[in-house]
Amino acid sequence: MVYEDFIHSIESDSIPSGLSIQLQALWYEAKGEWEKGHDLIDHLTDSTSAHVHAYLHRVEGDLWNARYWYSKAKKTEFKGDLKTEWEALVKMLL
Repeated sequence: MVYEDFIHSIESDSIPSGLSIQLQALWYEAKGEWEKGHDLIDHLTDSTSAHVHAYLHRVEGDLWNARYWYSKAKKTEFKGDLKTEWEALVKMLL
């Protein structure tokens, strides 16, 4: 799947098959289902999931928790806007 296809899939009612758990979390967040996205990765400890987890906590406005997950992901805290970080994460994961 390419980025443009992923973006168009958000307009659909069903999530595309074959997406990684991290992309699923970002897909649900883009659909306005933050909690569903968060629930998918909340229990995962790998660095990629931690990076997405950090982003989700930024969306939530819980910066302390976001910083914790950036640290777990061994990533610098993202300082740009949420849309830019979401796009970067999706492109990285595709």
